[in-house]
Amino acid sequence: MSLSAKKIIKIALPLILGGFLVWYSLSKVSVATLLQYFKDANYSWIALGLFFGILSHLSRAYRWKFLLEPMGYKPDFGNSTMAVLVAYLVNYAVPRAGEVSRAAVMTNYEDIPFEKGFGTIVAERMADLLMMLSIVAITLFVQFDFIYQLLTKNFDPTKIMLLLALLVVAFVVFTRSVKKAESGIGLKIKNFVVGLVEGVTSIFKMKNKWAFIFHTVFIWVMYVLMFWATIPAIEGLQVPLGGVLIGFIAGGFAIAATNGGIGLYPVAVAGALALFGIAEEPSTAFGWIMWTAQTAMIIVFGGLAFLLLPIYNKNK
Repeated sequence: MSLSAKKIIKIALPLILGGFLVWYSLSKVSVATLLQYFKDANYSWIALGLFFGILSHLSRAYRWKFLLEPMGYKPDFGNSTMAVLVAYLVNYAVPRAGEVSRAAVMTNYEDIPFEKGFGTIVAERMADLLMMLSIVAITLFVQFDFIYQLLTKNFDPTKIMLLLALLVVAFVVFTRSVKKAESGIGLKIKNFVVGLVEGVTSIFKMKNKWAFIFHTVFIWVMYVLMFWATIPAIEGLQVPLGGVLIGFIAGGFAIAATNGGIGLYPVAVAGALALFGIAEEPSTAFGWIMWTAQTAMIIVFGGLAFLLLPIYNKNK
């Protein structure tokens, strides 16, 4: 298979999957019903959620300087912000291409070598991955009783313990084999893990590590608050803390799996909230409202950033 064919498939498959999931979601809740939920929504809460989202983007742009300054670069905050917004917009069209465009913007307007800018973005992603895993761990701790009861209710406890034991054994065997790997996929996994550890630990060696850590935590707190603040937009929708966390995680994985979570986000969020006995119709409507608000924000601000970048830098 040629390289161009692989690229086409890489772009097309998420879009096809997204289209199918849009159809699936709309087969559960009609378009007319969704439109009524949009009409009746309290947009003050949606605006508050978007405000938290904007704060997260500004914090991400500001955090970037802590990785660039040790290399002697002091980018303009306006350019950093617009580069972040353009990256989000590009990711909606081509998954993971946003990181490349973000580094390219800084190369064009701040003379930061592409490979150095891209390297700092990879380091950021490692920190973000650690935060996502931390939220998953916190959720498991906060909702341990609920998750345990859910599993034991639907599955045989003996089989669950056996499965956990098998997973532990498999993990140990897999870890040892990867450590010894000298070629093939095992070596790639080994190098990825080593790079991940180095990237995360390098954060603690930087000059402004505590400021970087603060902004990293702040960004993800804003993400969660954006999700939480949008819930009251639907009258009568009551979601407990565990539902907020699990719904947020489900939505986060949905965004990573498809182009900006198209189609999958409402389905994933509704599925997560269903675990807490919340009706499918308002859950799905909330998922669509949440996804639409995020997407509109990215399209508007990302599009403006794309148009304003050359104007903002016309004197350079």
